[in-house]
Amino acid sequence: MTSPITPQQKPTKPRWERRKDARPQELLSAALELFVERGYASTRLEDVASRAGVSKGTLYLYFENKEELFKAVIRESLTPVLDEGEVLIDNYAGNSADLFRDFILGWWNKVGDTSLSGITKLMMAEAGNFPQAATVYHDEIISRSNDMIVRILKRGIGRGEFRPLDLKHANMVIVAPMLTLMLWKHSFGMCHTEPISSPDYLRCFIDLVTNGLLCAPARD
Repeated sequence: MTSPITPQQKPTKPRWERRKDARPQELLSAALELFVERGYASTRLEDVASRAGVSKGTLYLYFENKEELFKAVIRESLTPVLDEGEVLIDNYAGNSADLFRDFILGWWNKVGDTSLSGITKLMMAEAGNFPQAATVYHDEIISRSNDMIVRILKRGIGRGEFRPLDLKHANMVIVAPMLTLMLWKHSFGMCHTEPISSPDYLRCFIDLVTNGLLCAPARD
């Protein structure tokens, strides 16, 4: 009679024998890491497969090529954040200045302050070389983000909380400081330069924007 296997002796499955339904997410996580570390051009599919602990052939079972893998990374990582932002705007009961603040801080917590912000730097640097990937990012992420900011501005104007604005350019002016903070984080922020305090930066940014948007108090 053989002796039972103790927990310490219990054999573990090799990494490549994990549940198949876990593999796509592991590949996407590995791809995100490498895209951020190396950029789009320098990320090789075999390196993604290696980091995920699978063969390159396994990767091809789920993704036809690098472009399809990149699209999946974008959709899996950023689309849920956009969905949450739209729900926030749809259901917000407070004033529009508070909505703007909560939207900006929520975006930073879920994207800007995570590895996902590296995708922004990647696309800014490589959009001209990979227009198809850039088009996907623009159409599915940037356009939706811009639409949400414009919705917040329209909401405030319609409620008499914000003054009338050139919405197109106001949106661009609002987005630019957020882009700068994300780009700094993945460039100069990684060097021995004076660090930027993200909370202080965002607090100042929100204060400047909301006080610039608010209607002037009534005068006698």
